[in-house]
Amino acid sequence: MTVGSEAGVGPRGKLTGRAGFLLVVATVLGVLSLVPIRELVSQRDRIADLERQAQVLVDTNDELRTQITALHDPAELERRARECLGMVESGEVAFVTTPRSGDAEPSDC
Repeated sequence: MTVGSEAGVGPRGKLTGRAGFLLVVATVLGVLSLVPIRELVSQRDRIADLERQAQVLVDTNDELRTQITALHDPAELERRARECLGMVESGEVAFVTTPRSGDAEPSDC
């Protein structure tokens, strides 16, 4: 037995039929595995994006629940009615001022 034949290489340094077939099969399997790996990485990125979006929505819901709780407070309702709607109680006099520049900034109502 020659030294080269043990490694799948024939006596003249050429690949044997079996070694060539295994090389082709290994190459095809390697190429075919690239698509699922790419999909896996893409789906992991998509999951991470969706988890970030879900966290943003959870935070937004928490803020909205806080605002709902505040709107059940009569003092907060009165404050908003005065600031946002310009309402006054009977007997009070309302004064409206305008900025000199003419560009009024909107309130947080």
